[in-house]
Amino acid sequence: MKSYICGIGTANPPHKIPQMQVADFMAAALRLDEQGSRKLKALYRVSGIGQRYSVLEDYTRQNGDYTFYPNTLDLEPFPTVQQRMEVYRKHAVDLSEEAVRNCLQQLSGISMQDLTHLITVSCTGMYAPGLDIELVERLELNSCVQRTAVNFMGCYAAFNAIKLADAICKADSSAKVMLVCTEICTIHFQKHAEQDHIVSNALFGDGAAAVLMQGQPCQEVSLELQSFHCDLAPAGKREMAWHIGDTGFEMTLSSYVPDLIKSGIRQLTERLLQGLKTSFPEIKLFAIHPGGRRILEVIEQELGMSRDDNRFAYQVLHKFGNMSSATVLFVLKELMESLTLKERDEPVLSFAFGPGLTLESMLLKVHYAEATVV
Repeated sequence: MKSYICGIGTANPPHKIPQMQVADFMAAALRLDEQGSRKLKALYRVSGIGQRYSVLEDYTRQNGDYTFYPNTLDLEPFPTVQQRMEVYRKHAVDLSEEAVRNCLQQLSGISMQDLTHLITVSCTGMYAPGLDIELVERLELNSCVQRTAVNFMGCYAAFNAIKLADAICKADSSAKVMLVCTEICTIHFQKHAEQDHIVSNALFGDGAAAVLMQGQPCQEVSLELQSFHCDLAPAGKREMAWHIGDTGFEMTLSSYVPDLIKSGIRQLTERLLQGLKTSFPEIKLFAIHPGGRRILEVIEQELGMSRDDNRFAYQVLHKFGNMSSATVLFVLKELMESLTLKERDEPVLSFAFGPGLTLESMLLKVHYAEATVV
């Protein structure tokens, strides 16, 4: 039995914010002095991010015109978890619906009523009855569709959803699994001037990605799942963390994370490929989660990759920033849209990382329909 990624749809909220405009907002919100503001803006300039998307228009406005944050010098009283979750609930279903519809528009012969399973993924908001049930109602799916929620796992959670969908498809050849990663990261800005918080505030944006998986390829080109491998780097347990505080979800993202990933990425790759017919030098296609520019660079250094090898990750980082779990699916979409017949049967190596420190890897293969090949 096999499983295939047949299509990927994406969605972003309407507010596209240039990276340096976010820097201006952050410098003002943190009430930084001239030196602190200069350092913050230097970090934003070298982030590799050109723009990000947000459900909040405040990041494009001046203090006095905010609609979410208080119009006070210190932004007090700071928005509570409840207020942030109200924004999440308002926007999450819209983004998810748009991503699912975008996915199915690419696939002929598959309707909403054909979907047998729905997997929702998010670490930036939770409520019940949740996003899964709202999507069933909004998309008019069968009420008996089987639902699973993957919550609060961070940037690598798409891999767990794909592994779950892979198992479902291999167990049931008639299954059609829609998985949706929806992250609204920008509602969780925290007013801390420590370096870890400044780094995380410089990276994250909002977006959703939807993937249709099934046991047969269903269009001209699809990605066949080959193998998975996951590992932990416990030394990084405190270097990347995601906690719920009184005023929102608080991200810790230490500057040591790239070095921890670098130290574990070669072993992760070797264990993924162990026992397979594919060796690393044969791999020319990569879909790596762009947790940040520095993370991409250390992986290239350790594995002997070029920047061009990593081009899809850099493209997504530049256009969208880090959207947590949805990001690697944006990268896979960019890769799929670039494929031609000459990449038939080529292996694709994918990585993502998150709290733990968790290292996820996946090997796929480019599949072209026989009619296309002929």
